[in-house]
Amino acid sequence: MSAYSYRAARQDGAIVTGAIEAESHWEASATLARRGLFAIAVSPTVEEHRPAASRRDLAIVFRGIAALVSSGVPLERAIAASEPLAAGPLRQTLTAARERLREGASLANALAVGRGVIPGLVIGMIRAGERGSQLGTALEQIAAHLEQEADLVARVRQALTYPLLLAVAGTASVLVITTVVVPRFAAILGDLGQQLPPATRLLLGMSELLTRFWIPLLVIAVASTWGAIEWIRRPAGRKQVEEVLLRLPFIGSLRRALATARVMRALGGMLRAGMPLLPALDAARDAAGDLAIAERLERSRERVVQGAPLAGALEREDALSASALQLVRVGESSGRVADMAWSAGNLAAQEAERGLRTLVTALEPALIVAFGGIVAFTAAALLQAVYSLRPGM
Repeated sequence: MSAYSYRAARQDGAIVTGAIEAESHWEASATLARRGLFAIAVSPTVEEHRPAASRRDLAIVFRGIAALVSSGVPLERAIAASEPLAAGPLRQTLTAARERLREGASLANALAVGRGVIPGLVIGMIRAGERGSQLGTALEQIAAHLEQEADLVARVRQALTYPLLLAVAGTASVLVITTVVVPRFAAILGDLGQQLPPATRLLLGMSELLTRFWIPLLVIAVASTWGAIEWIRRPAGRKQVEEVLLRLPFIGSLRRALATARVMRALGGMLRAGMPLLPALDAARDAAGDLAIAERLERSRERVVQGAPLAGALEREDALSASALQLVRVGESSGRVADMAWSAGNLAAQEAERGLRTLVTALEPALIVAFGGIVAFTAAALLQAVYSLRPGM
């Protein structure tokens, strides 16, 4: 579906403008004619892609819609009742979707008016449910998927909060010591005119470098960070970084487990909603959150098109974790791919959480030892200088 802006005349001669979604220019004109409008100008609309709403907000909204629809509430009223749960662009999208529903649009096309506020994965699952007359089931699967995804993201952020704070506090402490404390000692030791120990000279040299050239160093650091961020924002650069991360001994398995959890839950939810396997694989690839994994999933899909079994294709491309592949293989042999994919996603999420907990457990003492070592080196260098100035030493 594409967006078209139009300028049309009503039967009373009034000129109206607006936007409409259609497969083609001809279909857009035909839709306007069915509404009693005479199309004067119809042209494709280029709209800015907006960022997706948070998973937590989406989970709350779709859980409310799913509960109301399953209770027999009409879809438009269910969306209206769930609007107060949303805010900002998400609420605007729901309001616009209700207007589209009154005009006869499907729910998937109505939500697509948000231009990215509702993720494509969610819209794909809704479209699959509408085609298979299983919209209620699709909404339940969407709500469950979004809730689990939001919970996974919250756990990751919670686990990384303390190491991040520790790194910031340690870096700030080291900067204060090297730029405030050490220069004062340097002034005192310099007035004495005696030979200082090598460790002290090294410390004073580093401190002088930071205090005298902090502006150029800051500019270089900011420029380097900005350049790295801009490079990573490009798909090619981001994919290269993610490929490197996947090859790392521990981080690679953790990232693969996180991607497996997202992909398998999305795949299982879409298959349960009635979407065929190949379109489901296309949509699940977008849920990976990792371009390197997404590329491997694309190659796996091509193998499935050529007749390879799903588990074998995924294993050949090393796209997902081994435990998930075992469950997918069981699902293929038993005809329960949807259920096994959903279970594989839950299992991968548990593996990712355990791996993340292990990483954080090792990261915290490593940061403490690193910053403690820097402080110990500073203290030892200053003490050596003090002791070297004692008479008879």
